[in-house]
Amino acid sequence: MLDSDARDRVIVAIDCGREEALDLADRLSGHARWLKVGMTLFYAEGPAIVAEMRERGFKVFLDLKLHDIPHQVRGAAEAAVRTGADLLTIHGLGAGAMMAAAREGVEAAAEGGERAKVIAVTVLTSMDQAALSSIGVESPVAEEADRLAGLATQNGIDGVVCSPQEASRMRELLGEGALVVTPGVRPAGAALGDQSRVATPAQAIARGASHIVVGRPITSADDPVAAYEAIVAELVEQA
Repeated sequence: MLDSDARDRVIVAIDCGREEALDLADRLSGHARWLKVGMTLFYAEGPAIVAEMRERGFKVFLDLKLHDIPHQVRGAAEAAVRTGADLLTIHGLGAGAMMAAAREGVEAAAEGGERAKVIAVTVLTSMDQAALSSIGVESPVAEEADRLAGLATQNGIDGVVCSPQEASRMRELLGEGALVVTPGVRPAGAALGDQSRVATPAQAIARGASHIVVGRPITSADDPVAAYEAIVAELVEQA
């Protein structure tokens, strides 16, 4: 894998407050190309934080996991993309009509130009089989992820968020053109935190991920740039 390709595939999750987020963005400028703005930061700072990241030259993955009635999700998706987001998440559990509405919303925001991409969350990477059963879903994790991924693509969604353990299956199901975005990525030796189903960066890409999301192993490192560059180097070397 070329260095440029590796940088396009690593998304840095900045789940923190505004000042820390902007400091991390400034430090990573010229190195990282993608940042993930999640609910913690977005709800605290609003749409302006996306614009600030775009002004610094980053692509933005806006991870809001929209899940509501179709009318609300259509409007929320359109509004979210108008902030400047390049990639947006919705929950696959919202069912087909809701996912189709999200696609309509991002198309409306594009106004005939290139639209943002939408990906559906299948099963959260913090959930294992026991957690899934606790909410009344008795299907195996992999089977549930397959079902929701198929429903997403049937309704115009560009791909999925899934654990690295499901990435190869998602690639088989959805084809080469789909986005397969995997959080739960931890470099060898890194703490697992609240993630249950994990892989190293190289393992995730080898299994079919189009993008990997890495947060605390970079953002909590003594030197976030060095931590980021080590991941890029791993992807280049292992390709």
